[in-house]
Amino acid sequence: MPIKLDGILLPVTTPFLKNEDVDTEGLNTNLARWNDTGIIGYVVLGSTGERANLDEPEYLQVIETARHAVPEELTFIAGAGQQSTRGTIKEIERAAKAGAEAVLVITPSFYKSAITQDALVRHYQAVADAARVPVILYSMPDLTGIKIEPETAARLSEHQNIIGMKDSSADIAKFAETVRLVPDDFALMIGNGTVFCEALQAGARGGILAVGCTAPGLCIEIYRAVQAGNIDRAKTLQNKLTPLARAVTKTYGIGGLKTAMELAGLVGGAVRAPLQRPNEIATAEITQLLRQANDAVNGDATGETAFAATGASLAQPRSDA
Repeated sequence: MPIKLDGILLPVTTPFLKNEDVDTEGLNTNLARWNDTGIIGYVVLGSTGERANLDEPEYLQVIETARHAVPEELTFIAGAGQQSTRGTIKEIERAAKAGAEAVLVITPSFYKSAITQDALVRHYQAVADAARVPVILYSMPDLTGIKIEPETAARLSEHQNIIGMKDSSADIAKFAETVRLVPDDFALMIGNGTVFCEALQAGARGGILAVGCTAPGLCIEIYRAVQAGNIDRAKTLQNKLTPLARAVTKTYGIGGLKTAMELAGLVGGAVRAPLQRPNEIATAEITQLLRQANDAVNGDATGETAFAATGASLAQPRSDA
């Protein structure tokens, strides 16, 4: 059965207890809440899931825990990607055994000067040859300093086991060029919530959006508006999403996202050091931005499309997180 990639997928956070152990109960709580929002699936242990801060037993623990909590009808993808091709292949095999139906594979980046576009092609082809689940490319230049160029994506789209790419840059011109070069059945997903509407208009099949963890209803409404050809409405909603998306990614990072999640009544939890949670001033800013995002869908939000939390009902973030 083809993997569903048309719509909103959530790159979920990994909640930690105060002692920084994985909070599997909190993860289950969040997934149960998100399952009913109208999203089409999840990515666990991508960059938002703090994969880089987890050891191998924890990596498998999170995948197995989430797999049991996610209904079969929702897409279930795991993040993967070590610095070597050999290590990446082994990690994908472990993720597949733990229940991942596809993998989102980030570019290697430690030896950045050696990671040419040709090197990326060879790397991903070898990975896809060995993987027993479909591979999705992951271009995240803000974190890695490595970008998968449109021509490289086009070359890799020819591999039958590489089914799409998540592009987390804000380069819509390059994104549109990639859309032009790849086949129609190659799923291009945007991973940057600040340009979600623009990317959809440029040909994105959907979004893998960190901001969706705290405002799934707004993301879904933007997607539906573009699908319906109501671009004015989509742009209006995007203007509400953009400041929140920027705050919980580039400005305040995963700590900011977890704070926003707690404000929305979800389990945020601690981040692992050296990451930090935002201070009181930043938390007040996030609270206001989340209120504005909620207000954008207030009135037509339902249990299917949104958390239906208004600004007046926002929770308080945990003081011990």
